[in-house]
Amino acid sequence: MSEFVLHNAPQSTCSQRVRYVLHAKGKTFEEHKLDLFKGDQLRPEYLAINPNGVVPTLLHDGAPVTDSAVIVEYLEDILGDVAPLRPRDPLKVAEMRAMMRFIDEVPTPAIRVPSYNLAFLPHYQAMTEEEFQALCDSKPLRREFLMKMGRTGFPKADMDEALGRLQRGIDRMAAWLEASGGPWLMGKDLTLADISIMPVIVRMDDINLGNMWDQAPEIGRWLDNIRATGAFARTYYHGSLLTEKYPHLQAGAKRAEPVEA
Repeated sequence: MSEFVLHNAPQSTCSQRVRYVLHAKGKTFEEHKLDLFKGDQLRPEYLAINPNGVVPTLLHDGAPVTDSAVIVEYLEDILGDVAPLRPRDPLKVAEMRAMMRFIDEVPTPAIRVPSYNLAFLPHYQAMTEEEFQALCDSKPLRREFLMKMGRTGFPKADMDEALGRLQRGIDRMAAWLEASGGPWLMGKDLTLADISIMPVIVRMDDINLGNMWDQAPEIGRWLDNIRATGAFARTYYHGSLLTEKYPHLQAGAKRAEPVEA
């Protein structure tokens, strides 16, 4: 077994964070790609290493580390001398972690709502009510989320709320970039805060929500900068974007409407 084994899914935003950090650190790793619609994350052998039944999970010398925010901090703990992604000043570390907390509580869960309505809903609509209920019951961390979505999609009120939370994330990100002077959220050095919000911004751009930062061109520049990093292309290999997995989204995302309540 390799020193690092990553169980993840190509389109999973949380998986993308961990892949990026591993590549930024120059670490080779054995990648296991899970098919979430086939239920790979609910198989007994996977639940044995991650009882929450979600991706990603990193095995380091066979020991599991779960939750993407925990994993990227763990990698920084053990590989901090290689391409550092955390400030040295404890106050700056606290500032970075506060950013990461905001990212995980506001824009990260919000991006799931348009993602599910646009890309994943047809899969659930093809299920019977019994199959869908069994799926919900099998997901400890996503049960209530899926139940709220149901087999008809999130209603307009939920979509509007999610878009509002995404706009708050954009506004806060723009404020961070203005305060730091860029090019990164904390100034001249890329940190875990940038990597935490990266999948949200990439996903928004992919499903045609990039217009939400039209009044904040610094975010567009930030996106260009992170795409230019060496780790980005290796993280976002073909099939990592929703529009690559679901080609209908290339046109459909532009005209997709939330479901009326």
